[in-house]
Amino acid sequence: MPLTPGKVVCITGASRGIGRACALEFAKHGASALILHYLGDAETEVEIQTLKVELNEKGVKVVSIPGDIALLDTTTKIVEAGVQAFGRIDVLVSNVGICPFSEFLTMPLETWERTRQVNLDGTFYIVQAVAAQMAKQTPQGGSLIAISSISGLLGGAQQCHYGPTKAAITNLMQNCAVALGKYGIRANAVLPGTIATDINKEDLQNDEKREYMVNRTLIGRLGTPEDVAGPVVFFASDLAKYVTGTSLIVDGGIFVNFQ
Repeated sequence: MPLTPGKVVCITGASRGIGRACALEFAKHGASALILHYLGDAETEVEIQTLKVELNEKGVKVVSIPGDIALLDTTTKIVEAGVQAFGRIDVLVSNVGICPFSEFLTMPLETWERTRQVNLDGTFYIVQAVAAQMAKQTPQGGSLIAISSISGLLGGAQQCHYGPTKAAITNLMQNCAVALGKYGIRANAVLPGTIATDINKEDLQNDEKREYMVNRTLIGRLGTPEDVAGPVVFFASDLAKYVTGTSLIVDGGIFVNFQ
C-alpha cells in the first residue's frame, strides 16, 4: 500500500546519499511529483540526470533546480519552480548538510561560517519558504521534515562547528511545529547516526575508525541512506498525521550504547 499517494515532495540535496534514497522511496510509495534540488556542479549534474531518468521510468514527474542552498535566492527558485510545475508542495525534506571535519582550536573562521550557512541558514530559508506555501495553498497543510543528526545531541572532537548546526535544526523543527500547527503543518526531525554517505566517506576510509563506529552500533553495521529514507516517508505519510515536533533517532543504537 503506498504511503504518500499523489503527494508533491520537495527534497534538497537530492542528487546523492540520503536525499537520493528519499526520492526513490517516495516514488515507491506513490508520490506523484518530486521537486529535486541539487548543488549544480558537474558531478551533481550527472547524478541528478540519472535520478530523473530512474524516476521518470517509475511514472513520477520531476523538476530539478540547481543552486547553493546557503543563498536565499536558491530557495526562492526551488519553491517557484515547484509551484509552477505542480501547483503545490505537500512535503519538504530539508536534507542538505556538510561536515568538513576540523580541529576546534585551528578551525578557520570560514569553515565555521560555511557550515552554518549551508546547514542552518539553508534549512531555515527552505523551511520558511515551503511553510509559507503550505499555509496559503488549498487545502492548507503539509509535512516538514529536516535531516538533523545525533551529532546535535553528542560531542565530537572534529565537529564543534557541525554539531551546533544540527542541534539548532532539531530545535527549529520543534519551534516550527508550535508555530505552524494552526495551518495543518507538521514539523519533525530525523537524526541519523553514522550513515555511509559522501559526508563521511573520507573519515570512514580509516579502517580503525570505521570498525569503531560499526562496533558502537547494536545492529552490527553502519547505516545506509535507505535506512533513513523509510522514517522520512513515515513522517510524510498519514501514518504520522498526529506526529509533530518529534525527533526520531535513526542510528542503529549508537546513542543508547553507553557501555
